[in-house]
Amino acid sequence: MKATVTRFRIMAIISGVMSLLLWFVYLPIRHQWFGLFAGGTNLREKIIWIAVVHGYLYPLYVLSAVNFGFKAKWPLPKMLLLILAGTLPVASLWAERRVVRTYK
Repeated sequence: MKATVTRFRIMAIISGVMSLLLWFVYLPIRHQWFGLFAGGTNLREKIIWIAVVHGYLYPLYVLSAVNFGFKAKWPLPKMLLLILAGTLPVASLWAERRVVRTYK
């Protein structure tokens, strides 16, 4: 169980950081929010990696959350909440702290 918690912990932290970058760096620049980044097409090309890396890492977070949920014998609704926590920037970090505090 300790290895499962560690895997989930690593993926939750990485997913949370990538989600923060996606929401607060990539999306504002990509959609030119507030007019701050007008004409920054070169900047958009430089930060595309954030979306790509997030796209590859989020399924790994889901797999680690499902693996943890099954090992902890959680009911399906609770496991789904853990998976959905990866969609909000701070929620995966909060879920990671709760899991570690409970199971480590």
